[in-house]
Amino acid sequence: MNSTLAHGMRLLVALVLSLSFVSANARSLPDFTELVEEHAPVVVNISTISTSKSPQSQMFQGDMEQIPDFLRHFFGAPAPYQDREKRQERQSMGSGFVVTDDGYILTNNHVIEGADEIYVRFNDRRELKAELIGSDKRSDLAVLKVEADGLPTAKLGKSKDLKVGEWVFAIGSPFGFDYSVTAGIVSAKGRSLPNENYVPFIQTDVAINPGNSGGPLFNMDGEVVGINSQIYTRSGGFMGMSFAIPMDVAMEVVDQLRGQGYVSRGWLGVLIQEVSKELAESFGLDKPHGALVAQVVPGSPAQEAGIQVGDIIVKYEDEKINLSSQLPHFVGRTKVGEDAELTVIRNGDRKTVKVEIGELPNSSDVPVKPAKATVPEANRLGVMVKELDDAVLKDAGLEGGVQVVKVQAGPASNAGIRQGDIIAKINNESFESLEDFED
Repeated sequence: MNSTLAHGMRLLVALVLSLSFVSANARSLPDFTELVEEHAPVVVNISTISTSKSPQSQMFQGDMEQIPDFLRHFFGAPAPYQDREKRQERQSMGSGFVVTDDGYILTNNHVIEGADEIYVRFNDRRELKAELIGSDKRSDLAVLKVEADGLPTAKLGKSKDLKVGEWVFAIGSPFGFDYSVTAGIVSAKGRSLPNENYVPFIQTDVAINPGNSGGPLFNMDGEVVGINSQIYTRSGGFMGMSFAIPMDVAMEVVDQLRGQGYVSRGWLGVLIQEVSKELAESFGLDKPHGALVAQVVPGSPAQEAGIQVGDIIVKYEDEKINLSSQLPHFVGRTKVGEDAELTVIRNGDRKTVKVEIGELPNSSDVPVKPAKATVPEANRLGVMVKELDDAVLKDAGLEGGVQVVKVQAGPASNAGIRQGDIIAKINNESFESLEDFED
């Protein structure tokens, strides 16, 4: 009997300990209830009306036929029985948040782009017409203004203080369902996305869907640290990777939009590429890092400062450059006319170059013109190339080089050389003609 009692007591103690462990774990998980209740009033729902031949919303780039009928009105999509060709007005929906008590609101540019009328609906069900103060396509930000006073305002935080693994949550209107709350953690910082060179995105696993765009990303202090902007998806819906514009970057854009109605960014005037393991070895680097200058734009600040093709920029002011994608972030946030100190590696030597940062033009694309020279057979590299004419060399800021017209199996293909690339140096040595290249 004593043995049975002792065994029972051991089981009871083990059960109590197990329940205590579960309870402790439950208490350690974040509680969002008070945070959401306090900060939800700063979040708004945004809808737009614009004239168009096509009535379908551009906010959701998926198959509209796959959206259930009861959700269609949230996307501005017509019901099946309506005449799509004759419908001229469409609505798109997104989110935003109030940044000043007199009615300034921040959202994404793509939420209001092309809109003729913009309406903002608040937590208390009020709906006001908004004026577009300014927008910036490069950062996907827009500032709106409604005529109101005493509005609840968001508490703005410092996105630079975010740490990977930190809890964050979002409030928005996914698929038109107002004030939906989702939570997760910061997955990464400083992410670069295709065609988004000037925003170092915050990556999270917070569930974001169409309609969340422009809404706030909060930290556990109730501060807005980011603006939900994009998702990575193969289905059109959330797949575990969301991207938010850092609040530090956003407020720099907002200040310019409120002050002058447009955004000016710093410009260096170089085309860059990643430093691979093979390139690092050829330049004598101990590991791949920095941004390799592949082209210097004629007349640019970089050319005036003496930056050359083949330079590897490893430091911008006090910021080390590990990935080439970091350089545009640093340059873009530098005020026009300010001096910046660059550390470059040139021919194995470390140099310091001072550059007066210019203003990023509307389009800095360098035109590529066809060359006139004949194309010889493929060489030992496995590439067929053509000589560049004077106009192309001038546009590219080069003294010599060749353009790749075909890549065959071989060393060049293995190294990542592609059709259309311009080869300006071999073993870090410049050459002027096709004959020099073959030699």
